[in-house]
Amino acid sequence: MCDLVARTGRLQQRYKDGSRLVAGCIPFRYIDSDEDGNEKVVQVLMISSSSGPGLLFPKGGWENDETVKEAAVREAVEEAGVRGILMDFLGDYEFKSKTHQDECSPEGLCKAAMYALYVKEELETWPEQKTRTRTWLTIGEAVENCRHAWMKDALVDGFCKWHKEKMSQGKEITDEYD
Repeated sequence: MCDLVARTGRLQQRYKDGSRLVAGCIPFRYIDSDEDGNEKVVQVLMISSSSGPGLLFPKGGWENDETVKEAAVREAVEEAGVRGILMDFLGDYEFKSKTHQDECSPEGLCKAAMYALYVKEELETWPEQKTRTRTWLTIGEAVENCRHAWMKDALVDGFCKWHKEKMSQGKEITDEYD
């Protein structure tokens, strides 16, 4: 049984200019690509959608009693069952939600602040494990399986560019954050 409980409801949601504010992350890790461990490959963690086919990155409403970074970390735990080091901001991504239209955002407009999350721990139990599965994928596999265009943009234009820039500096990404 999981001691953590997922937040639900819209009472504490943040809105700005008619858009629901959302926080999320792209969880990642490194695996060895050869037996010698000389080559590292980045993998990203995606989760199943509770409302249809395709894979997603953890994200959800940013609430009034937390910072955007705290919301991104909370969503990673609730939806994907992972903890780690929240790294850099990847960008804001706008989208239209078909399922979350309300009086504060009648058109379902959302603005998601996305971050990179270096995964240090995969939890055995987590709040949404009965409705979501998690899958580690290469970047190419993630692009192919991503359900939403805005999440593909966050992966390709946000995460991949950020990762390439960090790697070009010649250091392990996790060095500066440990």
